[in-house]
Amino acid sequence: MVGQTKMTLFWTLAIQLLVTGCAYDGIYRSDYNPCVVSTASECSQHSLQKHHVGTDQEFLLGFVEIDDQGQLRDRAQMRALIDSLYQIAVDDSIVINVFVHGWHHNARPGDPNIESFKGALSRLSRIEHDLSLTKHTASRKVVGVYVGWRGESITLPGINYLTFWDRKGTAQEVGHRGITELFLNLEEIANVKNALSPPIKSRLVLMGHSFGGAVVYSATSQILASRFIDTRAGKSYVDTAKGFGDLVVLLNPAFEALSYAPSYDLAQARCSYFDNQVPRLAILTSEADYATKLAFPAGQAVSTFFETHDTVERNDCNLPYSLDEGAADRSAVGHFEPLLSHTLTPLAGQTQPMAVVNYGTMKNIWSTQTKGGSTQFGSTVLTHLNKTTPRNPYLNIRVDKTLIADHNDVFGGRVMDFLRLLVEMSTTD
Repeated sequence: MVGQTKMTLFWTLAIQLLVTGCAYDGIYRSDYNPCVVSTASECSQHSLQKHHVGTDQEFLLGFVEIDDQGQLRDRAQMRALIDSLYQIAVDDSIVINVFVHGWHHNARPGDPNIESFKGALSRLSRIEHDLSLTKHTASRKVVGVYVGWRGESITLPGINYLTFWDRKGTAQEVGHRGITELFLNLEEIANVKNALSPPIKSRLVLMGHSFGGAVVYSATSQILASRFIDTRAGKSYVDTAKGFGDLVVLLNPAFEALSYAPSYDLAQARCSYFDNQVPRLAILTSEADYATKLAFPAGQAVSTFFETHDTVERNDCNLPYSLDEGAADRSAVGHFEPLLSHTLTPLAGQTQPMAVVNYGTMKNIWSTQTKGGSTQFGSTVLTHLNKTTPRNPYLNIRVDKTLIADHNDVFGGRVMDFLRLLVEMSTTD
């Protein structure tokens, strides 16, 4: 009887811990009216926030929240954002930066990812302001879209690391469902504005971190494949490979290399690219990202234990590689050696001549890429690993640990500078 009482007490306490440790499952930003952030108001409940109004760091931050089944928590929240952006685009060109967070994060006020994203948007706005003075054009309005999903299901320290498989599955659900509509709506805004031939083009960049990288890749990979081949009716010529928006960026993404292999094969099978082909997908993974380097394979080893795998041999365009499907299924995309295409390192003591990318030299710089060659992007150097055809628009980049120190250090100045130059090069007319 005593033993039965102890067991009952144990299970009661265990259930209470799980119930109290469950992460909040609701909407954080429930007021859809625009709000100006100030010392008197943090606008914490607002899904539309205007920051640093009237300064050279001004930007609009919008929130769109998705539930565990990949559905918009409230369509009115997305609609308020889209309507607001159309109003801005009537008078100004815009730069839209979308960020999808990863594991252990969400849209709650004060989330570290939100604060880091705000800092990146502030710096981008200042750069846009300075460029407008140099080019004697109006400054583009900077907009950030933070996509919040339940990146944490259990908040209890330690136990929350057991949510790997649960949150990975949720990331895939989010990517395959409602978020694609949001992305397409944002792309339409940029395209409509650009069709009006403004003096400076509007931009759309999608970024996903960790499991957020899995969200973005799941949402865009099939669209990228369709636009790469471009099967629309009435075609009379073969063009460059198109992308989604201006650039899709995955930062320390937490999804298996096997999922990326079809995209790699697709791009690898084209043996040459036009001189004006620009990057469309950039995957950046730190060599010191131990979450995807060590923890991810451990989690995948469990979930893929009963699956069968083969070895696939490729030799497209005389660039042979062997794909061990088992290893690719267990490895994160940025740590699977056969599918890496570039390295990104700090600029230091370079002895060989390099093409130098800056805001005045981007128009032709990518067309000069050579096998095994290096290109200077600000204070960083991008080096081709001689595994892919030059100007291949899909880049899988291993990043030096001094540029991205760990799994979460994705908003560092030098990496953001590299991405800004890469985006500008990808969109130069």
